[in-house]
Amino acid sequence: MTQSSQKNRIIFIDLMRAFAVLQMVQGHTTDVLLSNDYRNAEYLGYAIWNFMRGMTAPIFLFSAGTVFTYLFRLVNKPFNENTRVGKGFKRVALLIFIGYMLRFPTPTLIDFSFVSNAQWRVFFSVDVLHLISVSLFMVIFLSWVSEKIKLGDILTFSAATLFFFFCSFYVEQVQWTNYLPRPLAAYMYSVTGSLFPLFPWSGYVLAGAVLGSFLAKNPGIFKSAKFSYWLFGAGLAVMLFAFVVESLQFYWLGNIKTWNTSPFYVFFRLGFVLVLNSIVSFISLKVESIPKILILLGRNTLLIYVVHLVILYGSAWSVGISLWYSKKLNIGFTIGAALLMISLMVAMVLIISKLKIKNKQLVTS
Repeated sequence: MTQSSQKNRIIFIDLMRAFAVLQMVQGHTTDVLLSNDYRNAEYLGYAIWNFMRGMTAPIFLFSAGTVFTYLFRLVNKPFNENTRVGKGFKRVALLIFIGYMLRFPTPTLIDFSFVSNAQWRVFFSVDVLHLISVSLFMVIFLSWVSEKIKLGDILTFSAATLFFFFCSFYVEQVQWTNYLPRPLAAYMYSVTGSLFPLFPWSGYVLAGAVLGSFLAKNPGIFKSAKFSYWLFGAGLAVMLFAFVVESLQFYWLGNIKTWNTSPFYVFFRLGFVLVLNSIVSFISLKVESIPKILILLGRNTLLIYVVHLVILYGSAWSVGISLWYSKKLNIGFTIGAALLMISLMVAMVLIISKLKIKNKQLVTS
């Protein structure tokens, strides 16, 4: 690790990235394996797990937006001269490619004659990699826009965040398949089977972009307790706003409980993510360094995401363990399986890191 990279490294972001990816791994594993007999909100343990499961995606998306934009804006050059632009577009292309390959409907690559309509629907549905890809493209585009109109990243990204949040309920009501081809309509709403349509989920990536840009343009501010207090206050304010919006929604629209579009859940989750970041940033004030494995986990989120999903769900070329053990294990075996999956991901990252070091030594020797 170079001296400059150490200087620019923000410990609380590393911790949040590591937490997000580990939470994602255990969440997917538990959800696949835990028997329905134990999925009861009356059990405190399950209620806490289910709550954090709902927070995993916002934490993961927010962290992705923060890291990408922070690194993007660390290069203090005009848009056309920023080397991160090209790297950003390559990242966008890679994510969208892997996203579709994970859902590819046939192992033959060229023969689609046996692919059913249900398989095509799965293939065209939008998951988290598709979402992050398009959202990062928007971050790049909005960075260019903010530079051209001289509005500033903070206002531009904040406006985009609010746009995706506030419009999500109304966008979900439109029958997009009547106006767009299914592959494009899948990005707009969940009716097509998409788990992460752009509305409201892109808002979390763009909200992370606000923080990433702020950190890049205010070097060292994260070392102050004032920053943690400010982040905590912002999170509480957003959660309070969520309760106000929920009350107004109930008064005007009735009791709407759509997990993907409820204004309360959308804003409450963002507020929770901000509060969590503030707590971790405050704890990090007294920390000079963290174990290297935590940094490596954050750097290899894409690899971990792909490998653990293939193990759990399989792919067009392999069978996942869900085929045999889907929702069949008790609590003890499920916890053991989740810990085993995490251990496998940690071991994989460590082995790859050592192989890279050895390869580098061979090249330079």
